[in-house]
Amino acid sequence: MPTKRLFLVGAGPGDPELITLKAIRILQEADVILYDALANPALLSYAKPSCHLEFVGKRFGCHTLSQQEINLRIMELSQQYTRIVRLKGGDPFVFGRAQEEIEAAESAGMEVEIIPGISSALAVPASQRIPLTCRGINESFWVTTGTTAQGEISPDIFWAAQSSATVIILMAMSKLEAIMDIFQQCGKSKTPVAIIQNGTRPDEKMVIGTTRDIQFKVENAGISNPAIIIVGEVVKLHRTHLSSIIQEATLKQS
Repeated sequence: MPTKRLFLVGAGPGDPELITLKAIRILQEADVILYDALANPALLSYAKPSCHLEFVGKRFGCHTLSQQEINLRIMELSQQYTRIVRLKGGDPFVFGRAQEEIEAAESAGMEVEIIPGISSALAVPASQRIPLTCRGINESFWVTTGTTAQGEISPDIFWAAQSSATVIILMAMSKLEAIMDIFQQCGKSKTPVAIIQNGTRPDEKMVIGTTRDIQFKVENAGISNPAIIIVGEVVKLHRTHLSSIIQEATLKQS
């Protein structure tokens, strides 16, 4: 009897070309692909004609199935299919709830393989030439979720706001104003912030401001989920910010 396997595959940050060769091969060999809202639909073109494709949601405000329902679906499909792919946006192990799906698959007697993906926390700032670390500016970066499982602001935000690190916050747009208040309470009212929606995709949108005015700029630009928040002095290295500094210097000289 063929071994039944679950493949947790990272779909990358959004650009369909930012996926690994191994992930493409696994998609081509899959009997089933369970994909979420953050995985680019273009990746499904790698599936063979007989592959069963099933959307399972998993985005803020778009929970087609609960996590428990997805776990049960994996177990159900294992009774009929041999190679099941769970295609997840970014990397499966970065806020992807992969461990819960691993435990469900193993309880059904399946073997599990992880295919890492490029996390939006790294790729999206890079695509906009915002480095997460830069010599002389900072020595580390934090990647944190905006909220806990109970929907409250993560306590890690308070610690991150007190550091000199670049802070990348995922799944936090619903708490943006409160989170920016925390940074301001820590003396960072002038700290630059970039917020990027649909990073690495053609419909990408971005705003740059400070912790004090970013909420207004987000509302004015119509920025919403899915988006990542980057807080830190490295945001000043973005070409838009650098251009404004050059313009200001030119005006002063004239």
